[in-house]
Amino acid sequence: MKTRLVRIGNSKGVRLPKPLIEQAGLTEEVELQVRGNTIIIAARKSPRSGWAEAARQSHAEDGDRMLDAPTPTRFDEAEWQW
Repeated sequence: MKTRLVRIGNSKGVRLPKPLIEQAGLTEEVELQVRGNTIIIAARKSPRSGWAEAARQSHAEDGDRMLDAPTPTRFDEAEWQW
């Protein structure tokens, strides 16, 4: 699809047709990236989106345990008492 840059104050912008906005799932805030000579406009992802489902799945697969064994410290070895 071809379009033109439009002046917005000292900047320029692109008007996006409503069907494209809906198809891409864009909302009021978007992520912008530049790769080479290409500008990428993407739907903004919320931080930690999908983490809750990933944790549930990990728990169901018994994968929610520590990856590394605990590393004792000087405090653990010399100062801690039960």
